[in-house]
This record gives sequence, C-alpha cells and structure tokens, in this order.
Amino acid sequence: MLNISNNQLHKTVSLMGYKSCKHIFNKDYYKQFNKFLIVFAIIGVIVMFLPWTQNISGQGQVTTLKPDQRPQTIQSQIPGRIEQWYVQEGDYVKKGDTILRISEIKSDYFDDRLVERTGDQIKAKSSSVVAYGGKIEALNRQISALREEQKLKLEQARNKLLQAQLKVKSDSIDFEATQTNLSIAQIQFDRAVTLQKEGLKAVKDVEEKRLKLQETQAKNISQENKLLTSKNELINYKVELSRINAEYADKISKSQSDMYSAQSGQFDASAQVTKLENSYTNYQRRNSLLYVTAPQNGYINKAILGGIGETFKEGDRLVGIMPAQIDLAVETYIKPIDLPLIHIGEKVRVQFDGWPAIVFSGWPNVSYGTYGAQVVAIENFISDNGKYRILLAPDTSDHDWPEAIRVGSGARTIALLNDVPIWFELWRQLNSFPPNYYKPMSNDQLSKK
Repeated sequence: MLNISNNQLHKTVSLMGYKSCKHIFNKDYYKQFNKFLIVFAIIGVIVMFLPWTQNISGQGQVTTLKPDQRPQTIQSQIPGRIEQWYVQEGDYVKKGDTILRISEIKSDYFDDRLVERTGDQIKAKSSSVVAYGGKIEALNRQISALREEQKLKLEQARNKLLQAQLKVKSDSIDFEATQTNLSIAQIQFDRAVTLQKEGLKAVKDVEEKRLKLQETQAKNISQENKLLTSKNELINYKVELSRINAEYADKISKSQSDMYSAQSGQFDASAQVTKLENSYTNYQRRNSLLYVTAPQNGYINKAILGGIGETFKEGDRLVGIMPAQIDLAVETYIKPIDLPLIHIGEKVRVQFDGWPAIVFSGWPNVSYGTYGAQVVAIENFISDNGKYRILLAPDTSDHDWPEAIRVGSGARTIALLNDVPIWFELWRQLNSFPPNYYKPMSNDQLSKK
C-alpha cells in the first residue's frame, strides 16, 4: 500500500474484484477533478508571469489645493460682547458682509465720542506746534536784528577807536613839536644869559627870552596832558569795543536759548501730535472692528459662540466659514521607507468614501470607481503620525472628480510604480522587501519611448 517494497503489488494482485474498489475507481468525476487541477495549475503558472503594477497605498482625506480655500474660523482682534447676529448657519455671505456686531468691554473705550475728542486734542496740539513755530521765527528775527545792531555798534566803536588812535598820533606829534620848541627856547635863553653877562645883550632881552621859555614850558606841559588824555580815550574806546561784544553776545545767547527752548517745545508738541494721531487711527480702526465681517465669499458653517451678551477674549473663535470657490485636493500620508519612490507629478489613483468602486491595486486599468490625481507637493518634515504628508491635485487628463464630494471626507490613494511579474511581487511581499526603486522618466525619455 505504501509502495515501500520494490514488489509492485497492484500489478500482481487485482483489486477490481472487491466491491469497494469497484465503487471508487469507476467514478468519472475524479477524472474531471484531476483535469481541473491540472488546468488550474497551468493557469496559475501563467498568471504568475502576468504584469503587476507595484503601488503604495495610503489613507487620506479631501482638502483644498490652496490654503486660503480651506475651512476657517473668524476671530475678533479685540475682546468684546456679542450684541447682534446678522447671519444664520448655512447662509451664503460675500466678502465684507457683516456677520455680527459686538461692543466694548474695556473701560478705556466706553466713551462714544472718543475718536472725536481725540481729534480735538490733535487740533489743539497742532495749534501749539504752529505757535511754537511762530515764536521760533520771531526769535530768529530778533537774533538777526541783534547781530545787525552788533555789527553797526562794533563798526561805530571801531571808528571811534580809529579816531582816538589818530588823535593820539596827532597829540604825540604836537608834543614832540613842543619839546623841540622847548629845547630851542632853552638854548636861546641860555645864549641870551651868556651874552648878557658879556654885555652884548640887554637885561630886557634876557627877560623876554625867559618869558618865552616859560611859555614854551607851559605849552609842553599842556600838550603832554593832552596826549595823556587822548591815550586814555583810546583805552576807553577799546574797553567799549569789548563791552559791546560781550553785551550783544549775551543778548544773542539769551535769544538763542529762548529759541532752542521753543524748538524743544515744538518737537515735544509734534511728538504728542504724532502720538495722538496714532491713537486716533487706532481708535478708528478699533471702532471698525466692532462689526465682524466675512473675509471672503463662503458659507457659514457653525456659530461657535452663540446668544446675545456672551463675552469673549481677543483671538477667540466666533464662527466657522467655508469658502465658496475651492479647488479640491487630497492629502494622504506615506511611510518614510516609501518617500524616495514619490515624486512631484507622480500619477495616483484615488477612491473616495461613499463612491462605489472595484479596485485592483495591481491592475489600475481594470479598476472601477477610482479617479486620477497627481502629486503637487511633498512635505519635507515628518508629521506627528510618523509619516510624510503629500498633496494630490486632480489629473486633468483623467475623469473629473465627483462634484458632490466635500472637504474632510475620507479617501484611499494608490500611487502607481513599476510593472513587475506577479511572482516577483509575491516574493517581495513574503520577504517584506520595499518596492523597486522608481524614478519617473523625463519628457525626453517619454518622447523617445
């Protein structure tokens, strides 16, 4: 029975004489089943050599291609209190439409005429700046007048000084002349005395010469006194010249000090005007923030804060809005080991949740219910889930995506790689090897192919 021995028992002993053997070996369906197994094995071998497209599967969700088209929430830049709603959930709003009105909760902004009063302060401070400017101009004119007067006074003093110098020179010449006359008179007197002793001159002539000598001495003394007076006047005019310089320097310095004080006041007033203008602009801008408006065309999704009288802080989310015009896309995640196989422009098949599909991941041509996409962006840093995020856009050369899909719905993605035999793919899967390194062909290579 076990064919252990070399003696073939079935050739020497006939089993057909037994009823059980007749019942078993004469059935036709066993022969049919054997033929079926042989055909199935042949078909299985042939299938093993059929092409299989390697792929990378991933789970993702529908999103938008551009960041400004994604669902967003509207926040308030200032804290406030809800006063009135102008929309309901599901309403369509245009850019700039008022969504709700809020009121201030800070005591610094309770005044309804805060902007108007700030404008009045700006006008008052601006007038102060103008007044300071007028004072500075007046002081500049005063300084110019003082400098002109100083110039004239100095010129007058210099003229007097020059006159005194000339007078001193004239008196010096006269003094030298009187000294010469005194010397001559002294010589004549001495000669007359000598001649009178010798009897050649009369006493009368000697007395005349004596009188003339005394007159000449008196003139000399008078002229010397006059010279000293002229020198004293020259010194006085020099002192006057220095006094004029000091006096007008003091007046000009005082006027300049007043001018600099006025300029400092003007700069301070200008700084206050600038500060008030900044506050005025901020108050105007803050008043405009009391009406929360739609940033773009879209639909109101959900009122996060509801009711009337509810307060909130700056930056708190008030309402969600979904843009009206969007370009759909799919974001999916791949493992780090598969990242080198994905490139920009790579073809990807997408299956959306809720749309019936028959998917053969290795035979994309025979799949039904999948839509074409291509890679437009690959994240350069790993995500929190330990995978890399890629963004897919619709493939313009394939069927259009369904219009009824919404942002946030699920999607399954299949990135197509190289074509390999099925036996190779089974061998790779059994050994947990990654797909073959894949690099898309360039345009030149595609045109040659």
